[in-house]
This record gives sequence, structure tokens and C-alpha cells, in this order.
Amino acid sequence: REPLVRKTSSSYQTFPESSVRRLDKEYLRSLHNKRLYLAVFAAVLGNFSFGFALVYPSPVIPALEAHPSPALRLDQHTAPWFGSVFTLGAAAGGLSTMMLNDCLGRKLSIMFSALPSAVGYALMASAQGVWMLLLGRVLTGYAGGVTSASIPVYISEISHPGVRGMLGACPQIMAVLGSLVLYALGKYLRLVLDWRWLAVAGEVPVLVMIILLCFMPNSPRFLLSQGKEEEALGSLCWLRGKDTDYAREYEQIKDSVRKQSRRVSCAEIKDPFLYKPILIAGVMRFLQQLSGVTCILVYLQSIFKKTSVILKPEYDAALVGLVRLFSVAIAAVSMDKAGRKILLFVSAGVMLVSNLTMGIYIHFMPASHNSTIANQTLVSSASLPAFFFTLIPLLATMFFIMGYALGWGPITWLLMSEILPLKARGVASGLCVIVSWLTAFTLTQFFLPVVNAFGLEVPFLFFAVISAGNILFTGCCVPETKGRSLKQIEAFFRTGRRSFLR
Repeated sequence: REPLVRKTSSSYQTFPESSVRRLDKEYLRSLHNKRLYLAVFAAVLGNFSFGFALVYPSPVIPALEAHPSPALRLDQHTAPWFGSVFTLGAAAGGLSTMMLNDCLGRKLSIMFSALPSAVGYALMASAQGVWMLLLGRVLTGYAGGVTSASIPVYISEISHPGVRGMLGACPQIMAVLGSLVLYALGKYLRLVLDWRWLAVAGEVPVLVMIILLCFMPNSPRFLLSQGKEEEALGSLCWLRGKDTDYAREYEQIKDSVRKQSRRVSCAEIKDPFLYKPILIAGVMRFLQQLSGVTCILVYLQSIFKKTSVILKPEYDAALVGLVRLFSVAIAAVSMDKAGRKILLFVSAGVMLVSNLTMGIYIHFMPASHNSTIANQTLVSSASLPAFFFTLIPLLATMFFIMGYALGWGPITWLLMSEILPLKARGVASGLCVIVSWLTAFTLTQFFLPVVNAFGLEVPFLFFAVISAGNILFTGCCVPETKGRSLKQIEAFFRTGRRSFLR
């Protein structure tokens, strides 16, 4: 018995040195990542489209509120729906991904999302009434829900520990880039073209994604779970390079999949190995949305109009998009060096200060006074202090987005794909997306009514309280996964925190 016990316990050791038996430093150095990077790029084009569609209302709502046709004109009742109904579609997409991820696989699920996305953009581009706009938003949201649940899992399963943190941030980077491109097009296309062309532009990344993914392999883990061993070996060979020791990694993945090949039963839900990572991932997605990021991104130009910062709202939105992109890039580079938890702490701290600053500023600087300041001439010396006051909401928003993009943006997606057990990953990732987007829908739906009833400072002070809660949750519940393989992370939830300290 004793040798058997020792053998079992040693298999669950998770100190990074034990990973030498799996993917030692020499093997990591021998890997050829060019094809892996290509596969990741093809997949994250879905996130580019998702980011583009998410903030689509930001420049379009002001245009539609002033539209000459009553059939397309948005009012105080339809504008919140146009901004929020996307998240309902995303929740439905997350729900369907529970089945799609396990039936079609990660890659085919991503490819499937191209259909509702293309139809949704087509509806918005040719809209003759508000119902077509809303339906288009639901369909693009559905596609976003599918991709947001499938792409992180696909990336984590085709990546190796040496680059998984960096590549795990790529979905967020591409989503940010998609939003930034939307802001830029929203400014310059409106000068010469109708707002409908923004929807036409959204079709381009969808088309490129579907073409590239046709040539990419499926996840080796998913293929092994389907009993397709030869195809899984070929997929890993393509991703790692023929002249590497990929067969060794293949056997280790095969062993991991074999241990988790059975379906999850109701009795197993009580096992901490299953419910703890699912609960952590779900609460992180809940807190991520409660921090207010979706509301701020969707209604960015409307917020800047109410605070009347010195620049035009579309320029402010573009600046925020640039800061967001820069911050996510920093997170991608530092995630495998600094670790996940330290970035989550920094991220939540910056969001707390930014939201608190914004709420206090709005409370003590009424909108009417802001408008007066914004309209003053800057060349007069008397207006110089006023000029700096008008920069406060812009800087606070930029720092909020920077903080979010450093940690709670990309790392929640990465941790979801890292900590969820393979046997429940398809269902659990879909469940996390549902929690995320139902929360986002509730916030975006009630954001404008709350602002109109109680003032803009109320939601920002609420977001500040949530950011403080994010700090506590990170310290108490979130494990550090830097440098750990997926097998080691699974072992952590079986054996507890002590296994990380051995």
C-alpha cells in the first residue's frame, strides 16, 4: 500500500520543478511557435469582431438619436435597449456554447459564430427600422458569446506553459483593437459616409477568420476526448514542429484526458476539484462586469458628453481605446513574469481610485458647470484652471480602462481557461459567459435610467465599491497559475494550496 500511496501523491505535486518531467526547459526552447501563433491569430479574429460589435453603439447612438427618419430614430426608451441587447445575445451564445464546445469542438464552435455575426452586421447595415437594428445587435452578441467562451479554451489547449500567459491575453488585446478600430472608423467614416458602413466594415474580420480557421488544427485535448488519437497527434505535431519531442507531450496530454474522460455526474459536483474552479471563474466574471467596464465602453461618448471634457467625445473615446490597447499589451508581456495575482491586485486598485475620482468629480462639478467650462476659450489665463478640471473625467476614465486592461480584463478570461477542469470545461465556460453577460445586460439596461434619475456619480461610486470587493476576492480565493501546466492546476484543486508550496 505504501508505495502505491507515494506514487499517487507524487503525481499531484505541483511545484514548478516537477514540470521538468513534462515540458522541461530544453523542450520549451526547441519548440517552433510560428504555427501556434498563426492558429491563435486566426482564432482571436473572432475577439476582434466581438470588440468591434460591443462598442458599436458608442458612435452610432448619437447619430441615430438625431436621425431624420422616425423609423430609425432612437429615443430615451430604445437607446438603452440598443446598447444592452447585445449582452442578451452574448448570454444566449454562452448558453449554447455549453453544447457546442463538447459536440463540435473549440475550433468549429468559433467558425460557427461567423454565421450569426455576418447576418447581424448585414441586418444593421440595411436596417429600415429599429427592430432590425436590435435584431442585428442580438445576433452579433450571440456570436460574441460563442467566441468569448470558445476562444480562450481553444488557446489554452493548443498552447504550452511557456507562452500560455502571453497568448491567453491575445483575445483581450484583439477585442480592444476591434473597439479602437470602431472608434476610429466612427469618427472618419461619418465625415464622408453613412453610419451603416460601420456595420459593413464589421463583416471583414469575420470573413478573414473563417478562411484562416479552415487551415488550422483542432485542439489536441478535444480530439483525444473524441477518441481521435492519430488526428490529435498530427495536430500537436503541426503546432510544435516535427523535429521536437512532441510525442512526449502527447502522452502526457493523453494521460490527463484519460483521467477525465467520464462525464460529470451530479454527485461529482460536490467534489472541490470541480465546484471550486467553476465557482471562482464564475464569481470573477460576475465581478468583472459589476466593475462597470461594459457600461463605460458602450456609453463612452454619452458619458463624455455629460461631463463635457475639453475634447470632442469621439476623440476622447479614441484616446481611451489607445490607452486600453497599450495596457493590455503590457499585461500580455508581464503576465508570465509578474504573475496573475499581482496584476489583479494592481488592476482592482487602479479601478477603485479611478471610479472614486470620477464619482466625486461629478458630484461636486454639476453638468451645467462642466458645460460652461467646456465652452470657455482656452487662450484666456482665467480658463487655464478650468481646462485642467475638464481633463479629470477623461484621465479618470483612461486610468480606469488602463487598470481594467492590466488585470481584470485579460486575466479573468485566461484563468477561466486555465482552472476549469477538462471534463467540465465546455459546460463550465458557457456557464461563466452566461453569468458575465446577464450581469452586463442588467447594468447596461439600467445605466442610463439610473443616470437620469439619480445622476452620473451614483453608478461610478457603485463601481468603486465593487473594485474594492475585487481586491478582497483576489486575495482570498484566486490561485496563482503562473508557470503551472494545466495538469498541475488541476492537481491544485484536488490537493489544496499546500501542493503549490511543496
